Amino acid sequence: MQRTIFNTPILTPILRQMARLLLKLHGWRVVADRQALELKKYVLLGAPHTTNWDGYYFILTALKLKLVPQWMGKDKLFAFPLGGIMRWFGGIAVDRSKTNNLVEATVAQYKRRDSLVIAVPPEGTRSAAERWKTGFYHIARGAAVPVVCGFINFPKKEVGLGPVMQMGENLAAELARLGEFYADKIGKFPERYTPPV
Repeated sequence: MQRTIFNTPILTPILRQMARLLLKLHGWRVVADRQALELKKYVLLGAPHTTNWDGYYFILTALKLKLVPQWMGKDKLFAFPLGGIMRWFGGIAVDRSKTNNLVEATVAQYKRRDSLVIAVPPEGTRSAAERWKTGFYHIARGAAVPVVCGFINFPKKEVGLGPVMQMGENLAAELARLGEFYADKIGKFPERYTPPV
């Protein structure tokens, strides 16, 4: 298993204590669906995504909840000198010249492993966009894993894991269902939020 900030012996337990302290000092509350905490394989959504601060609170939350999330990125992001840091923060390099489809490459990772959580910001950007990217849906369907609704809500100072959802055959219906969950989750810059549909 790849060593990351979330599973490095000796260091990670210290970082977990620091994460708890920082969340408390910031006044943030972590909320987690019990079923989500018991899963070993799922696609973790991260929404709304309107600022780099989302990543900061996501890392603190993952540490507190003892999650070991990863994310997929083009292999060029993992070149020297930052490659080691990217991997330590959970990055998995994907050679897109061999698999021209990031969805297929991610599904293959799920099929190879006994446990895997891939974090996906479905908006694909911190700025307003037309709609969510649907790669997460195709990954979940292809790998036969559920989606967990990771969220951040700045006005309430809440961050965490919402419900576990199995993705059905109707993409539009699933996006509508996700839209209902995220309707009252507000990012730091609400005007930048892109709803699922």
